[in-house]
Amino acid sequence: MKMQRNLQRYIHSHTFGHDSRKPGEARTLIVIAITASMMVIEIAAGIVFGSMALLADGLHMASHAVALAINAFAYMYARRNAQNQRYSFGTGKVNTLGGYTGAILLAVFAAMMVVESVSRFINPVDIAFNQAILVATLGLIVNGASVFILDVEHSHDDGAHHHGHAHDHDHNLRSAYLHVFADALTSLLAILALLIGKYFGAIWMDPLMGIIGAILVTRWSVGLLKSTSAILLDEQASVTRCERIREAIESNGGHSIVDLHLWGIGSGNSSAIVSIVSNDPKTPDYYKKKINNVVDLQHLTVEVHNFEEKV
Repeated sequence: MKMQRNLQRYIHSHTFGHDSRKPGEARTLIVIAITASMMVIEIAAGIVFGSMALLADGLHMASHAVALAINAFAYMYARRNAQNQRYSFGTGKVNTLGGYTGAILLAVFAAMMVVESVSRFINPVDIAFNQAILVATLGLIVNGASVFILDVEHSHDDGAHHHGHAHDHDHNLRSAYLHVFADALTSLLAILALLIGKYFGAIWMDPLMGIIGAILVTRWSVGLLKSTSAILLDEQASVTRCERIREAIESNGGHSIVDLHLWGIGSGNSSAIVSIVSNDPKTPDYYKKKINNVVDLQHLTVEVHNFEEKV
């Protein structure tokens, strides 16, 4: 019984802060409400006024609304299941999975935008320019407000740097910021296309801007797929971070790392398994202190082996 009580100091939590409400969650919910409202207005206006640029911008917003909704759900699910022991390294990857899913949806929306824009090139339609410009301007204002709302938290997260940490920010919140920023650019493109079409008669600019908007969405989608898949597939951390660990252990001589795994277990969280061989082996805590001095890890496992020469 006494031993059981003393073992408590060796047991650590695997929640990694996901059991508390993230600062970006409330801001994300606000932006979802704003984006969803404007999405409905722009899609309806694009159909009624015959503007592909407005329709593309509305679909772009729809993709963002879906991605942000997934993100908000991920926040809540991760928090409510943070203590669930079925998740070996906590629920940090839930947010990452939400971002990955949103990226796939974005790629689908981008493809739809291209198809519709090409169709408008082949079969142009009349556009009610004045009404369309009004709605696009409103969309720009809404997107600008969303950028401001998310940028405040985005800047705060990025400001909290730790030594050797690859991703201190909230991965999905950063993506959400870039997401609405791309929306603002797409709104600008829609306004530009409508003005040129109205005053110079270049109606073809409207579907062209729809294609450019699709390219912006695709770039965001590909970038998010790369960053989230690296975490979901347990990609090895950068060479720089791994070398920091090797230098910390091997610099004094007599200690060699024979196996090193360093990977992300969620946005801003990392784990490592280090296997060390030494002719003068120390306790695991000795090596853990050295490693934690050069990289920021939420979970660290150290194996120590006594070096034996074969005769």
